[in-house]
Amino acid sequence: MQYIDYIVQHYGWQGTALAGVILLLFFIQLYYHIVVYGRVARFRNSRRRKIHDAEPPISIVIPIFSEDYNYLDTRLHDIMGQQYPTNFELVLVYVGADNDYFEELNKMRLRYPNLVVTRIYEPRFPITVKLALNIGIKSAHYEHIVITTADAAPASEQWLATMGKAFMRGNIVLGYTAIEPAKGLTNYLIRMSRMQISTYWLASAVNGRTYRGSRHNFGFTKSLYFGNKGFTHLNMAIGENDLFVQSIAKRNNVSVALVPKGAMVEGQWGGVKWWINHLHHYGEAYRFYPIAARNEAEWEIGSQALFFLTVLTALIFMPLEFKAAALLLLIIRYIAVVVRARSIAKRVGEKGVVLRYFIFDLFNPLMMICLRIAMLRKDSTAWK
Repeated sequence: MQYIDYIVQHYGWQGTALAGVILLLFFIQLYYHIVVYGRVARFRNSRRRKIHDAEPPISIVIPIFSEDYNYLDTRLHDIMGQQYPTNFELVLVYVGADNDYFEELNKMRLRYPNLVVTRIYEPRFPITVKLALNIGIKSAHYEHIVITTADAAPASEQWLATMGKAFMRGNIVLGYTAIEPAKGLTNYLIRMSRMQISTYWLASAVNGRTYRGSRHNFGFTKSLYFGNKGFTHLNMAIGENDLFVQSIAKRNNVSVALVPKGAMVEGQWGGVKWWINHLHHYGEAYRFYPIAARNEAEWEIGSQALFFLTVLTALIFMPLEFKAAALLLLIIRYIAVVVRARSIAKRVGEKGVVLRYFIFDLFNPLMMICLRIAMLRKDSTAWK
């Protein structure tokens, strides 16, 4: 009490309240970055009980919505070149009317006997990803399904083996997807944003409260899929990697593959505006997330923004010793954030994270505010 009286006498009630708010936000931030997100760095999937003695045969399902000939020359070969200890197949579902492209897909079957090609096209109504995936899952020969997209490529030849090992310990498998590294600050910010957003759902998944995965890198069994009567929220063109996963995930049936060689790598198709629009589009499903998942993400980013603002207020208006204390808390928080970011980056295979992380740490709250403003407007392309 004497210490509190001393603070009140020197800084007034306003300064005392400011100090209390700064300390509260500081400890909230430490809780998130040390306790909540620390689970991701500490997680070991090998501690889970095995449900299979070996990697099961796997069907990879990929919908293709454009005549991307570059895909045939690059990413398709990366998929088919996977080093997998047992059988696997790739099921391509082409959504389009280009007969020449469909013929090129079929020619690939001469080179890859384990390639299955099917086609769906109906000009009278749009074909969604869910419908294309449903066709692919029904065409698959194996019980264990891995979903990815034509926009991503495996980080290594061991990607599928990593997913297969994860299936030995769960009927749902979640993997990480990175943004392809490139020169420039924009690429760095988008890569770190992908890692941070993935950290939210990874932290929940390793804690047994799964609510989403990466749309480029997740899997499940046919039994779960058909037992759930297929995908949910059929009035939406999105949701296969989150709303559907929520409907089949239990506390003990999700296996998380946190190994760099088990990641997928997605290309960067634009700048920050593209990234915000991308997050907005898939964020239409956010309103259906569990309240605990939404609160956890929003409390973290909100407490970060408020912590920065209160420290800035102290640096502008308060006496020197108050400024020094606020600055010290800011530095301690940043050290905790960088240590956490480095440990998670190591788990998922992100490189070159630490040196510029202060830029992302400052920029991310602003980007998330822009996203929340954008989400006030409904994205009609996410709905049927």
